[in-house]
Amino acid sequence: MATDGRGGIDVGLVRRLVKAQFPQWAELPVEPVKVDGWDNRTYRLGSSMTVRLPSAAAYADAVGKENEWIPRLAPSLPVPVPEVLSRGVPGEGYPFHWSVRRWIDGETSSLERISDLTAFAVSVGEFLLALQACDATGGPVPGGHNFHRGGPPAYYDSETREALRVLVGQVDVEAATAVWEAALASRFEGPPVWFHGDIASGNLLVRDGKLSAVIDFGTSGVGDPACDLVIAWTMFSGSSREAFRRTVDADAGTWARARGWALWKALIVLADGRDEEANRLVIDEVLADHQLSL
Repeated sequence: MATDGRGGIDVGLVRRLVKAQFPQWAELPVEPVKVDGWDNRTYRLGSSMTVRLPSAAAYADAVGKENEWIPRLAPSLPVPVPEVLSRGVPGEGYPFHWSVRRWIDGETSSLERISDLTAFAVSVGEFLLALQACDATGGPVPGGHNFHRGGPPAYYDSETREALRVLVGQVDVEAATAVWEAALASRFEGPPVWFHGDIASGNLLVRDGKLSAVIDFGTSGVGDPACDLVIAWTMFSGSSREAFRRTVDADAGTWARARGWALWKALIVLADGRDEEANRLVIDEVLADHQLSL
């Protein structure tokens, strides 16, 4: 069970918010979901709904964006995405807008829950293509609301180079610098398209071993879709990575920027001393993939 109380949000607060703003649901049980995200706290509300609340001010701008755009995108996507049922406002000492959503059955994706990783990779790629095909007119451009996903990775240049400085002697800094500079040298020149912004195992749900839903559009927007390809190194490998690559059919520049996004995140987390084994593996895979691309 997820820890209750993180970010000053707990079951008691959620119950008070629901009772005050949606009294028709006041008697329904409230409990934390088993697997919770960082940007938002999520609680089960009865058997068919969830309550989703930003955990800090940095994540609050995503609420209105998701409320507005997810209903427009959903009909064009091949698997279910969150359905917003009601929109909450600040209250009971909680300062941000929040939402009530329909519960989506499924388990957080993991290698042991996926029956065929190559087929799963194709499904994820097909989801991304469907998302990119959605009308991008008026969509939210990269910015603070999504931590600049969809823009040039150069936004994180100083952060990346500082991580490389910290990690001298721990990673191949010369090779990593080459990957990063290749990402910076590439430019997105196509028309802006929709991207999810955080295509990762925690935001992909599975049922019967297959992709069943995609959740958490908080970092979504309209721009360069390279950031959505990071899963090629964080979850896929070998035949599954190649199947994903064939499905999304991105050009070499897009892959260079995607490697940059993957490297940036792995480096800063590793430099912070967290998730060492996982992030070293990502870095090794990215560096090897760059070499193959030369």
